[in-house]
Amino acid sequence: MRKTLEDICTVTVRFSEIDSMRRAWHGSYVTYFEDGRESFGRHYPGIGYADMQRHGIYAPIYDLHVRYYAPLALDDRAEIHTTYVWHPGARLDYAYKVYRQSDHTLCAEGSTVQLFIDPEGGLMVDRPEYYTRWQEKYLK
Repeated sequence: MRKTLEDICTVTVRFSEIDSMRRAWHGSYVTYFEDGRESFGRHYPGIGYADMQRHGIYAPIYDLHVRYYAPLALDDRAEIHTTYVWHPGARLDYAYKVYRQSDHTLCAEGSTVQLFIDPEGGLMVDRPEYYTRWQEKYLK
């Protein structure tokens, strides 16, 4: 059985993220997922964006899913729960839940898959060595 790795961070909904209905624009949730991944990488060092860059490896988004349940409004505090989802391949999978912090209402949930590319932009079919070391450190 593998460990469940989760990070929780909070963001405040900014004016620039609000749509004409005075709610957080649906695309803002993609940014909240990004905020969650960045926080996760700081909490579990070794697979953050700076770590990838040091190794000359990048992990662009390949797949993204979002489901919306309740709105966030200006100045709401959003709590982003980011969970690492183990997969045997050369990829990073995450699941997200975004809550309104004031009443702990689930506002959205989703998932992303990132694939590794090498310095020349080629798709990597094997896990990068630093990622394998990270998995051994945190998942066993």
